[in-house]
Amino acid sequence: MRNTARSLSALSFAVVLAGATPALAQPAAPAPSVVVASGESRIKVAPDQAWATVSLETRDSRGAEARRLGAAAMTSVMATLKKAGLDGDAGQTIGISLHPEYDYANGRQRMKGMIMSNQVQVRIDDISKVADVLDAVGGLTLPASSTLTVGGLRFDLKNRAGVQRDALRLAVEDAVARAKALAAGAGMSVGRTLRIEEAGAESQMKFPQEQFMMARAGQADASMPTPISPSDIEIRAQVTVTVEIK
Repeated sequence: MRNTARSLSALSFAVVLAGATPALAQPAAPAPSVVVASGESRIKVAPDQAWATVSLETRDSRGAEARRLGAAAMTSVMATLKKAGLDGDAGQTIGISLHPEYDYANGRQRMKGMIMSNQVQVRIDDISKVADVLDAVGGLTLPASSTLTVGGLRFDLKNRAGVQRDALRLAVEDAVARAKALAAGAGMSVGRTLRIEEAGAESQMKFPQEQFMMARAGQADASMPTPISPSDIEIRAQVTVTVEIK
């Protein structure tokens, strides 16, 4: 009897499995037909912000004196920036060092003195003030021991992230329009957008011809303003979309 009961139980289990097999083995739904298209957009915007680097080097035979003279000269630079109408946080120190200067003669190294170096990054939020700021700093009268260099001028956008988002939106619109054109060419129409990928985003800008200006002991010619003519900044975005077609 026990063997018979076991046989009936095993038979019932097999019947249950056999009944469940069709449900488990249902064929997967076919993948939708799709079209993949790329889109691009370019937005040109006039810059509304500028950046420049002011570098100051002060030399003296004694390190303490080089540091003191360098601090006094940089104080004058910062005061000039403030007088030019820049915000209090528009000038930020990005580098400072005190290091020896050497002479080389007959294959021998001899310490000549010490150099105090100080670099400040300047942010100019009003493009119309760029030339005034550069000329004001470059026209400073400094001690003969100090050398001032203004360089690294570049232009930017305060709301760069917002412009990049606009460029991405337009690139997606372009990609979807291309997908519709591809589908129409095959006598089909588009359905859902299944995938969007950002292929890349970049910006291009041109710098003015006069990027660097150097003044030593107030030798800048104040009668000749520095010509500044920034070009538009181009923000470009590229995307790829995968769209269902039917």
